[in-house]
Amino acid sequence: MLSAIETIKARARCAAAVLLIFAALVAEGQSVPTKTGPVTADRQSEQNWWRNAVIYEIYPRSFQDTNGDGIGDLNGITERLDYLQELGVDAIWLTPVYPSPQVDFGYDISDYRAIDPQYGTMADFDRLVNEAAKRHIRVIMDMVMNHTSDQHKWFLESRSSRDNPYRDWYVWRDGKGETAASPGAPPNNWQSYFGHSAWQWDPKTRQYYYHKFYIQQPDLNWHNPKVHEAFKGIMAFWLERGVGGFRFDAITTLFEDPQLRDEGVVKDKNGNPIINAYGDPQLDDSRTNNQPGVHEVIEEMRAEAEKFDSNRFPGTRVLIGETYLPNVDELAKMYGTQEKPEFQLPMDTQVGMINKLDVTEFRSKLIDAETKIDSNIPLLLFDNHDNPRIDMRYGDGVHNKDIERVIATVLFASRGAALFYYGDEIGMVTTPPKRKQDVKDPIGITGWPQEKGRDGERTPMQWNAQPSAGFTTGKPWLPIPPSAATINVADEQNNPDSLLNWYRSLIRLKKTVPAFAHGANIMLDTENTKVLSWLRQSPGMPQIVVSANFTAEPQTVNLESSGSGLKAEHLKTLLKSPGGADPAALGHIELAPFGVYIGEIQ
Repeated sequence: MLSAIETIKARARCAAAVLLIFAALVAEGQSVPTKTGPVTADRQSEQNWWRNAVIYEIYPRSFQDTNGDGIGDLNGITERLDYLQELGVDAIWLTPVYPSPQVDFGYDISDYRAIDPQYGTMADFDRLVNEAAKRHIRVIMDMVMNHTSDQHKWFLESRSSRDNPYRDWYVWRDGKGETAASPGAPPNNWQSYFGHSAWQWDPKTRQYYYHKFYIQQPDLNWHNPKVHEAFKGIMAFWLERGVGGFRFDAITTLFEDPQLRDEGVVKDKNGNPIINAYGDPQLDDSRTNNQPGVHEVIEEMRAEAEKFDSNRFPGTRVLIGETYLPNVDELAKMYGTQEKPEFQLPMDTQVGMINKLDVTEFRSKLIDAETKIDSNIPLLLFDNHDNPRIDMRYGDGVHNKDIERVIATVLFASRGAALFYYGDEIGMVTTPPKRKQDVKDPIGITGWPQEKGRDGERTPMQWNAQPSAGFTTGKPWLPIPPSAATINVADEQNNPDSLLNWYRSLIRLKKTVPAFAHGANIMLDTENTKVLSWLRQSPGMPQIVVSANFTAEPQTVNLESSGSGLKAEHLKTLLKSPGGADPAALGHIELAPFGVYIGEIQ
């Protein structure tokens, strides 16, 4: 049997041979096959990489700047790949880096087949993909199909005249009561997520166009087959460059009610309309979200992605869905069926956006993820670029670091893939602007002061305690938070009790302990309203117990009680909160305030 070192060398020689073959094919002008031969054990592993994946969301503007302009760039991400590899990341999801007027900081795309110069060049992107692949890290792109920028060539054509071939690539409608002197009222009461009417009058062609998001983000018409074909081509363009998959933005908003019926107004218990942060009546979203047609589009895109599996970039191209849905039944539909698969990993916001430390609620949602998605793989997450960070949604202002250990434990010690946001691993805090004139996010400009926007969760990554936090040599596009003086990678790197090292330890367990990698989640002590406990169990493998105290008081749990059937002569501690005790028995586990214990039953 080969030693570990000999095995690594052999694999390296094999990989080198594959690259030489690829180079020879390219030099001779031959195409590289997208399909390969029989599935070997290694290829099987590549195809299943996403099932226990750790995925790291990067907001490129805020991760690492290498040219001193104060905006993060692709070369900055490449520069930090060793850090991500050491952390244990399998894939990085980049929010959009395509050319854009940056009204919505990249989600208003003007060209889907290029890189915005502020982030670098296509050569920089290719280098990032290749350098990431050397570290077994995949690059996942953001795929924004609901809308484009109003500066995209498709829309410029569409608004040029009513008979332009691109006119029906977007949603155009007449106003109500239009006259020669007046546009009339918008077609209905639909609202933008970012405030006020979702209809914008175009005086040149004398119709309204629909925009679920900003005025500068016109919605595409997904009833037009040409739109479908355009996006399949866009996906193929990036898949051929070696991307590991896509995260589909706002996927549930692709279609609207074709009859243009008004949405319902949400009312309070007294029957009065609820007014949102923008001063508008809150609507129920019933005609513009999760409409028929969405699932068929996902099926199409999944089929397109499955065409790509090459020797150069082997493995499954994963499709992730941004799926804010009302219940687990709707989430389950997003996986599709065996005959018509859709997303491998729709986001389970049912768990991550509970936004309060409620043991009963967490237990219920985790049971749903285990039992109500037809044995599919859950994708858990607690944070992203559109929501206040974990400290603001779960923290109590006193025990925030310990609470974030609890949240990270649920994220990584539960079955499935795990997605987290840059800076979560060091405990970055939400830092919203204090004055309206400092706001960059248009949501905050429109909704101030009730809605301060999303700048607070998008501040630059805190690499060290220097004034620029190691992010830039110039002026950062958003201010460096004062918290960077104590919350940063350099300070946490060598502190064994840091949140960063807690993340590293959890991810290592997720990757190396068979019950974590493949085992089922079974809830324990299910009447307990203060401590969440569960079992990770895989046939023939040692069982693992996890207990997390959701309170600011010490707690003691008995995991042999309540008919669990568990017995243990000894528990081997795998991970515990700093200062936590090693339990003498499964029936008596002591937890400090917001303390965590993970142990192997022996």
